[in-house]
Amino acid sequence: MSGEGKLGERIRTYRERLGMTADVLEQQSGVDKGVIAAIESGDVYPVLGVMLKLSRALGQRLGTFMDDQYRPDPIITRADERASDRISHRAGGVGGFEYFPLSSGKTDRHMEPFYIEIAGNANPQISTHEGEELIIVITGEVELTHGGERHLLKAGDSAHYNSVVPHVVKSVGGSSASIYGVVFTPF
Repeated sequence: MSGEGKLGERIRTYRERLGMTADVLEQQSGVDKGVIAAIESGDVYPVLGVMLKLSRALGQRLGTFMDDQYRPDPIITRADERASDRISHRAGGVGGFEYFPLSSGKTDRHMEPFYIEIAGNANPQISTHEGEELIIVITGEVELTHGGERHLLKAGDSAHYNSVVPHVVKSVGGSSASIYGVVFTPF
């Protein structure tokens, strides 16, 4: 089963264990129940902001839905092995973002680190969620819109910001980019 299907199946399992309907999850998370149904069926992999809203509404940390099994510290993710954990973002049928979790199996973590590939034709969506994010550009150029301000980031540049403020990260000029992204959400 792909990472996309596993995540949706886990969300549905936790929702059902709580005796929660999709309507109740929609009310508690602010995520449309049609989107919830598409996530649970594996048709859509949500952006991080949506995943965070769902995990908080279900009383779980984000990693609960992404981890297959416990691994002891330190968690080492080799660059040539991370492709096996690839998760594509297809919200609303729009692609262009591939997330590679970097801490799968660390059950006591408080942050979610990812290696993220952004296609040149990606169509990013505005995100907002409690916590903070740190992004570091590895290749290409990235535009971060945070609130009403736009910032151009090149390879080696980083940005650390409050993720409650609406934000968008996208590649620039139709070229692909890659970044490391770390999301912290207080629980």
